[in-house]
Amino acid sequence: MTIGLNSITEDQSWATRGACVTMDPDGFFVQGAEQNLAKTTCVACPVKTECLADALDNRIDFGVWGGMTERERRRLLRRHPHVNDWAAALRRAAQPAVGS
Repeated sequence: MTIGLNSITEDQSWATRGACVTMDPDGFFVQGAEQNLAKTTCVACPVKTECLADALDNRIDFGVWGGMTERERRRLLRRHPHVNDWAAALRRAAQPAVGS
């Protein structure tokens, strides 16, 4: 959907495999309760993490990306200002904890 700036997200081939690839993009740039409807498309998307990382790395201000609204992404960015590679951070967060 967008042009990535980080090495992990420069390859936009993930965007062609998204659950939303055949949908109208305007459906992801909505407000209020409509955002929750847009987010349902992301739930089982095979490239949800790549999409979210791209939006976070590139500070995309509008729309639902990777299952998060702009407000949710801003909150995450404020809570973790030190992260400069969201793809790596999201991969680490998805790994099971050692000893679990």
